[in-house]
Amino acid sequence: MSQSQEVSTRLKGDVSVIDVRGEVTALSGRPIEQAYQGLSAAGAQKILLVFAADCYINSGGIAVLIGILAECKKKAQLVRITGLTPHFQKVFAMVGLTRYAPIDASEDDAAARFRERP
Repeated sequence: MSQSQEVSTRLKGDVSVIDVRGEVTALSGRPIEQAYQGLSAAGAQKILLVFAADCYINSGGIAVLIGILAECKKKAQLVRITGLTPHFQKVFAMVGLTRYAPIDASEDDAAARFRERP
């Protein structure tokens, strides 16, 4: 488990990407929320959350992500996720996050899925 977290944002075409490394917990969730708020304020309509292979996500981190997904739904923003380990893919499916943010195998797959849905 990583002891730190790195969050950065970038554009990939018309998709706003939030890259996350390290721990995602209630205590470390603020940088992810701030990254999302910054992209949202800039008018992002397509948001891709990219989790690095070293990400550790606990229940508090899932609560942070649920809050972000709720905001995305209110603002009619499309969200997709990639980079999750098979374990966290199962966890996200079990808690229902995949109904609001589908999981893709790669950034390129996510970008293609965004193009399929205007």
